[in-house]
Amino acid sequence: MSDFYKYFKENMEALGLPAPESLFGSVQSTVGTVTVILGLADKFGPKVTVGELIGAGTKLEKLGVAAACSAAFYAGAVIGSLAVASGRCLGHGTSLGDVLFEASRWGFKRPWLSQLLHRLPGVYDPEVAARKYYKHYRVAK
Repeated sequence: MSDFYKYFKENMEALGLPAPESLFGSVQSTVGTVTVILGLADKFGPKVTVGELIGAGTKLEKLGVAAACSAAFYAGAVIGSLAVASGRCLGHGTSLGDVLFEASRWGFKRPWLSQLLHRLPGVYDPEVAARKYYKHYRVAK
C-alpha cells in the first residue's frame, strides 16, 4: 500500500466514507474516479446520489456504502482527501487553499465546490470534531 493511499483512506474513513483501493489506490486512479463522479454530477446535478449513479450502471458499485451521499459531497470528500494525502506525502498539512489548488490543478473546480468546502472544513481538516457526521450531509435545494 502506498503512502498516498494510506493517507487518503485514513481521511476518507474518518469521514465515514468508503475508499476502495481499486478506485483510489494512486493519485492517477483517484483523479480518474473523481473525474467520472464530477462528470456525472455535472450531467445529473449536484444533488444526485452515489446510489443513483450506481443504479445508472457507472461501475462505482464499490461505493455502495456511500449510496445515500450526494455525488457532490462525495466528490468534495475525495478532493479534500486527495489534497490531504498529497500534503502529507510532501510533509506539510492541508489548508483550504491547498484543496482549492488541487481542485484547480486537476480541473475539478465546480461552482458548488468552494461553498461546500467552506461549510465542511472537516473534509480536509482532521481537527474538526464533527467530521464523522459529514456522511449524513445533504446538498441544499
